[in-house]
Amino acid sequence: MNGRAVRRVANSPPPLGDRGAVTVEAAVAVCGLVVVLALGVGAVMAVVGQLRCTDAAREVARVVARGDDGAARGVVDAVAPEGASFDVRREGGAGGTGAWVEVRVSRFGIELRARAYAVLEPGVQESGGDERGVAEGEVVGPAG
Repeated sequence: MNGRAVRRVANSPPPLGDRGAVTVEAAVAVCGLVVVLALGVGAVMAVVGQLRCTDAAREVARVVARGDDGAARGVVDAVAPEGASFDVRREGGAGGTGAWVEVRVSRFGIELRARAYAVLEPGVQESGGDERGVAEGEVVGPAG
């Protein structure tokens, strides 16, 4: 060197090698936050969908237990997530007679299912089901 010291002036720009580094780091951090937020919202929506399936299965089981099998589709449409399907199966045995209901829907590659059981009201078993003649063990509807 010539004996002269290299000094940096207070108002001079930083070296070119660091220029824009903070901007890139901020952009990557914002992208990461958006992904985490999207995953969180998706998880909450899956939980809400599962709760709606559970509510629909419970309500359909109650309706079928009262002998009103024809109203099951309306209950699923009103309570379950859009596109839900359901199965109703009546069974009898030593423990009593009841109706099993399963409601299911697929969202974003995740299948949500809920099951419910209700004991049939007195007189419903003897009636043999609704006007469509639903018998024990018969599926009332997979509806799509």
